[in-house]
Amino acid sequence: MLRFWALLLALLCFASPLAAQQRRIALTFDDVPRAKGAFLQPEERTKRLIAALQAAKVKQAAFFLNPANFGALDRPGGQARVDAYVKAGHVIANHSNTHLSLNANGSDVFLADIDAAERWLSGRSGYRPWFRFPYLHEGGADKAKRDTIRAALQARGLRNGYVTADGSDWHLEALTIDAVEKGREINMKALRRLYVATQMSGIEYHDAMARSVLGRSPAHVMLLHETDLAALFLGDLIAELRRSGWKIITADEAYRDPLRHAMPDVPFASGTLTGSMAWERDIDPPMWPIFISTDAMTTMFDRQVLLTPNPK
Repeated sequence: MLRFWALLLALLCFASPLAAQQRRIALTFDDVPRAKGAFLQPEERTKRLIAALQAAKVKQAAFFLNPANFGALDRPGGQARVDAYVKAGHVIANHSNTHLSLNANGSDVFLADIDAAERWLSGRSGYRPWFRFPYLHEGGADKAKRDTIRAALQARGLRNGYVTADGSDWHLEALTIDAVEKGREINMKALRRLYVATQMSGIEYHDAMARSVLGRSPAHVMLLHETDLAALFLGDLIAELRRSGWKIITADEAYRDPLRHAMPDVPFASGTLTGSMAWERDIDPPMWPIFISTDAMTTMFDRQVLLTPNPK
């Protein structure tokens, strides 16, 4: 099993011709504050995330907030946790008040939710005028709604908090929570390896796609979530990134990339910015590096991470 994971990570790194060069990536976390995960209480998760970032000498990460969740009973101390991130030098931005999907809601309802979050965020220490679409849904096939929101964000002085790299960490977190709730025994070393491998696969895959679209590796923005897995394994991921030639940069630096001006016009608005640009320009997704899909992730989790059979 150790050989399998070592080979996979080696292939991910070898696949990129820029692996020996220092590429750049910022770390961002969505859905803050999240509820209890598989292993940690929310307050402990925040402490561990801050400690991991500090130990790895990451100057600044960005946390995208849903302020309505500060009052949720399953998310105690949410505002204090956000204050702790800011005190540690990190920045905060808008992820809508209640995490609405633009694809499933009208423009007026969606904008009201953005504005509600802005009323909490604006003027606070660490605030940045960035808005990230929940689920990365930007209106789906409804171009009129998409353009309405684009214009409204510009009028409000909000920039798109876009994403260029995504490893579906939310799915691995969901698998882990489900397994723990069912009383299944977990191989934590294998879970750590799978977390690192899946996130690296997303990063390398999306970098290859960005280079095919832009002719360069941009300042990437990595989508992560405020999860127990991040709190436990973020240090391992950062170490692997650096071994693979990546430099961890601030979100401020990443969002200064010329890529920030892109507004791709595609039949269905959703997902990473560079993915939409590839679709707009009729550029095929890369066949390599390998991308670990959610289906593959589930299979690997079942075979490598779970130590007990599925209860009948």
